[in-house]
Amino acid sequence: MTSGPVHLISVNLGRATAVDRTDAGSPLTGIGKRPVPGPVRVSSPGPKATGLGSGLEGDAVCDRRHHGGDHQAVYAYAREDLDWWEAELGRELADGLFGENFTTSGIDLNTARLGDRWRVGPDLVLEVASARIPCRTFQKVLAEPGWVKRFTAQARPGAYLRVIREGSVSPGDTIEVIHRPDHDVTVELWFRAFTSERSLLPRTLAAGEALEPEAQETARQYLAKYGANAGQA
Repeated sequence: MTSGPVHLISVNLGRATAVDRTDAGSPLTGIGKRPVPGPVRVSSPGPKATGLGSGLEGDAVCDRRHHGGDHQAVYAYAREDLDWWEAELGRELADGLFGENFTTSGIDLNTARLGDRWRVGPDLVLEVASARIPCRTFQKVLAEPGWVKRFTAQARPGAYLRVIREGSVSPGDTIEVIHRPDHDVTVELWFRAFTSERSLLPRTLAAGEALEPEAQETARQYLAKYGANAGQA
């Protein structure tokens, strides 16, 4: 993406705010995040349904059915991808508008591999876990008709990360990739497998334990159903 240093442009937190819904989802959302000066403590939030929700202290996660928990402790989105969407949409997109906790610079999140480990700042260590799948709340907050389909088609989802070692972060902190696994399951491949190209699901199993348990089960069920034809169905 860029040739400059890999770092956090901003650390973003959200408060629970009301959102109009016609489905049975949560009437509150924490998607509208805003940059804060830091430092912000980051730790494992615990299970999705019963834990703290977000890995960032002071950040709200309202829909615990689909968001938060240890495997979605931190959501990162690249400023380069936000800039790309600015050009496509013809509007300014502020850091945090996509609901990301970390707005990054200099790292291609979509080609990151599941299991990649980052050191962020002096202490925090994170591991790439999966990709963000867009929902109707995202579309409603962004106020772009057909946004879920459009976002999905571009496969620039950003990355969810789990906490390996807790720590505190601030804007400007460096990001260092300290481990890269020997497989080809990228954030983009995971995203396409779990959205528009289900035939890719068996390939995600190559990520091993870096693939969260629910995703492993989905991929295994697909493989069991289609057997030798998996990958073509």
